[in-house]
Amino acid sequence: MLKTAFVAARDRQRLSEIAAVLIGFGVTKVVERLGLGHLARFAKRRRPHVDVARLSQPQRVRRAIEALGPTFIKLGQILASRPDLLTPEWTEELEKLHSQVRPIAWDKIRPQLEADLGAPPSEIFAEFDTVPLAAASIAQVYRARLMSGEEVVVKVLRPGLRKVIEADLRLLAHATRIVVDEWPEFGRYQPQEQMRHLAAGLYGELDLVNEARNCETIAAIFADRDDIVIPRIHWEFTSERVLVQEFIHGIPPNDHPRLDAAGIDKVKVAQKGTDAFLNMALIEGVFHADPHPGNMLVMPGNRIGFIDFGIIGRLSERRRTQLLMLIGAMLKEDSDGLMAVLLDWTGSSNPDLTKLETSSQAFINRHAGSVLNFGDLLTDFMTMARENDLAMPTDLAILFKGLVTADGVMRHLDPKFDLFTAAGPTVKSKLASQFSIKGISRKVEAVGAGLFGAASELPTLIHLMLVRLKQGRVTVEIELKGIEKLTRGIERAAARIAVALIVAAFATQLAPRFMDLGTPAFITVGAMVCVIGIGWLVLLGRNK
Repeated sequence: MLKTAFVAARDRQRLSEIAAVLIGFGVTKVVERLGLGHLARFAKRRRPHVDVARLSQPQRVRRAIEALGPTFIKLGQILASRPDLLTPEWTEELEKLHSQVRPIAWDKIRPQLEADLGAPPSEIFAEFDTVPLAAASIAQVYRARLMSGEEVVVKVLRPGLRKVIEADLRLLAHATRIVVDEWPEFGRYQPQEQMRHLAAGLYGELDLVNEARNCETIAAIFADRDDIVIPRIHWEFTSERVLVQEFIHGIPPNDHPRLDAAGIDKVKVAQKGTDAFLNMALIEGVFHADPHPGNMLVMPGNRIGFIDFGIIGRLSERRRTQLLMLIGAMLKEDSDGLMAVLLDWTGSSNPDLTKLETSSQAFINRHAGSVLNFGDLLTDFMTMARENDLAMPTDLAILFKGLVTADGVMRHLDPKFDLFTAAGPTVKSKLASQFSIKGISRKVEAVGAGLFGAASELPTLIHLMLVRLKQGRVTVEIELKGIEKLTRGIERAAARIAVALIVAAFATQLAPRFMDLGTPAFITVGAMVCVIGIGWLVLLGRNK
């Protein structure tokens, strides 16, 4: 196709690299189905350092994704959190994807950093450690000290990254269109929705100003709490490719020796961490999308610090209400309620309801009467969706990933941790807010506004319809087998309606007039009209 030729010409080198990597790792079916096999010869083969023949298909794909760089790594990480789309064999392998890469040399980072700061780092910072604290596929992080003496973290995008990612996104978007057009069976994997999610996430991470804003959004939620710490942004040094923020001293929640030495109450910290995450998700509708141990730090005084806000999740009020309904259905062991929430979320109009009902009841039976592990529960729930060919909306998939990750972190702190119990106060607060007089009145006002809006448009629509009827501009075209039979049916229905209208007109308009003439006259004439009308309707009904 011409469009394919254009894409290949525009990003030919990158496309050739992708094809060569996939073929090198034995992922040949994808290359063949997309018709890219001929491009691999234009790129230097990247021979894997492992025996590909001994790897399973998921392992080959995971290794190929890591070799292809940040765009594909991010896509793999998204899919790893979707047990509603992929089987455990695939999600467990994709969970091993990591974005930790070999650091770029300081000499390659320094020119870009100087250009963004407007001066050499030595003129901005009193100290700057050129050995990175961490190196990921998107950015590298350095430790420094401002002239004021404050310790800071300096995050710098890797040079030349945007060009590669934009080429990858163009190619993936084109591949997605081909998949949708050529292989409808892949529709349940929501390829276009996954691409939108991937592009939004990557473009957000490519602009560190976006991360800084996310950080301040979360900080505003906990502005009145001393036990939740969010790093302060130094806007005077922050730009698209550089982020300077407060350095937070803390201990990873899975480092038990250091936590014990610091006298940390791990049970209390687990409760606080859960309360913070649920407050973000359920109350505010904005939450940290990846609260893994590297992004949460335990601080003295049983405080918790959150870092790295490259991606945050957002939930509408409706989604939050649905989540409360799901939690309620699980706690009440209500399989019908569980099925209703699942259908509402997925928007599927043609599921196998018998199979779904059986699956919902089996889900309830598996988890009834036991201490609920929220991470396992949500994973099982999404698996049930996949087995019934239902896919979760992206915003909920992000939330579930965050909840599963947070649940795992809290269990590191407290092996007996029960998220349902810990979530009690937050859920009760949300329910109280929703069903208070004020909360209900807000919903009534919203419904009223919607109805008023629809009603206000109704006269205009009716007027427009009447004008077009007068002009003869309203036409209906029907192509059906047995159209003659349909026409006769419509004629009979119209006749019935006409008779019914005559009888109704008599009852509402003529009856009062006959009442003035006296009861006998009214009864006689009324009976005659009703008998004739009913008889006519019966004859029409029998004339099929």
